[in-house]
Amino acid sequence: MLTQETLNKLIKFGLIGFGGMLIDYSITAFLKEILELNKYIANTSGFICAASSNYILNRKFTFKSSNPKMLKEYSGFLTIAIAGLALNNTIIWLLVDKVMELNFYLAKFIAITTVFVWNFFMNNYFNFKQRGEH
Repeated sequence: MLTQETLNKLIKFGLIGFGGMLIDYSITAFLKEILELNKYIANTSGFICAASSNYILNRKFTFKSSNPKMLKEYSGFLTIAIAGLALNNTIIWLLVDKVMELNFYLAKFIAITTVFVWNFFMNNYFNFKQRGEH
């Protein structure tokens, strides 16, 4: 069961993540549709830009981190995001190319939703964990 504090963090993480999703989709669409880059390169670029903006906003507003080791914290956030990226690309590959031939952007939405859950719990319980919590 989620505590009220965890639920509040989840909501903030979701709102910031929604903004990140807009960044992700915008960059991905621009690179894929306008510049005609490979869909996986476009997807990866959008994902990394969104992950970086999400780190900055989540550090300040969701987890209220004051950890002076920002590089270590950012590295942890990116490590979780990169694992999420692998999951994201795998889901897209399965849904678009391998199993269902789903529309790329619908598959991307499903992938983002799945990776959201992964990213929140890994960051909440490991990367931004405060001493004495959890």
